[in-house]
Amino acid sequence: MKKTGLYIVIFLLFASVDAAAQNYPVYSQYLLDGLVINPAYTGTREALTASLSIRRKSLHFEGSPLMGTFSLHSPLKNDRIALGLMSHYQTYGITTKASVFASYAFHIKTRKGRWSLGIKAGADMVNNNYSGVNTVEPDPAFTEAVSSYTLPNIGVGVYYSSDKLFAGVAVPEMFAYQENSSRSGYEIYHDFDNYYFIATAGGLINFTETLKFKPSTLIRYSLTNPLLIDLNGNLIISDFLWIGVSWRLGEEVLVGILEFQISQQMKIGYAYEYNLGNISTFVGGTHEVALRFEFGKTVSAANPRYF
Repeated sequence: MKKTGLYIVIFLLFASVDAAAQNYPVYSQYLLDGLVINPAYTGTREALTASLSIRRKSLHFEGSPLMGTFSLHSPLKNDRIALGLMSHYQTYGITTKASVFASYAFHIKTRKGRWSLGIKAGADMVNNNYSGVNTVEPDPAFTEAVSSYTLPNIGVGVYYSSDKLFAGVAVPEMFAYQENSSRSGYEIYHDFDNYYFIATAGGLINFTETLKFKPSTLIRYSLTNPLLIDLNGNLIISDFLWIGVSWRLGEEVLVGILEFQISQQMKIGYAYEYNLGNISTFVGGTHEVALRFEFGKTVSAANPRYF
């Protein structure tokens, strides 16, 4: 009975297939790999860029969620066109989710910056293994030991960057799913009310040549989910050490971020989330590690080291 109750808590916290809009997963270090949240970010660093992010949430019971993402994107010889690929893995409780999405972006350069329009397409492969759930009495909901299904989806976005600022808006998933009438799986449908909008914006303030400040925000909004706002500030020292703090409104989460620009090509980061809300009884801290590597020389976009 105890194990069943714990799995129910996990479902309520992290279930990703719903008739309503989905709470699209986002990393605290969202600035390290913008492709995760916006397909228009594809190729904006003007180099072949590979990123890896791993996130582990600590729960006070078994079944702690684990999330990992690998992305690869680059502009083509015609630098107005860029292609990318992103694979995502997530596990929580009895559920395992693997995703693969390809992205395409078209870049428009202006006198002061650059616009990018992006689209992605792919699918989520979801697997639920009910064999580990113990119920007091036989329950029809757990008669199937394993249920698996594939959920195709597409997303769109727009992104702008210049020397001093960046901004973007994306709808990472345009389709939603609901259990079909036969209850043997899920069926796809489209409803604007289920769109999950993710907006990002930020800028760069130069105090001295060796000291800079980069404020930013990430907003997640839908008509059927609570509004979430990340307020983030990064202090950049000698273009090597990034010290950041983030506060997530709507979840009462405090985040500490530490990143190192090891070389012109490589950057690594670590973030720790601490939940201050009532849910902290069940949820401990969240650890997150991220790595980005850019092949070749440093990219030549406007202030690529910062946006």
